[in-house]
Amino acid sequence: MEINGLDLISAAKTLGAGLAMIGVIGPGIGIGLVVQGALNAMGRNPDASGQLTTTMILGIAFAEAVAIYALVIALIILFVM
Repeated sequence: MEINGLDLISAAKTLGAGLAMIGVIGPGIGIGLVVQGALNAMGRNPDASGQLTTTMILGIAFAEAVAIYALVIALIILFVM
């Protein structure tokens, strides 16, 4: 079995893209914690649910931006380089 340069480059690209997607773990945990905190607060004070929902969605959007950046980097590694 021979490994040529193109196979090695393809394997390195795939490995690099997979490693770039490790950056999705943090935002996933963060979004879960944000939603958990908001739901606990809504359970304690249902009257404040409107304001909590707005703040929760804003926090989720900021956390999700990091995951989208990791996805963009992985796609750049796979298809551009």
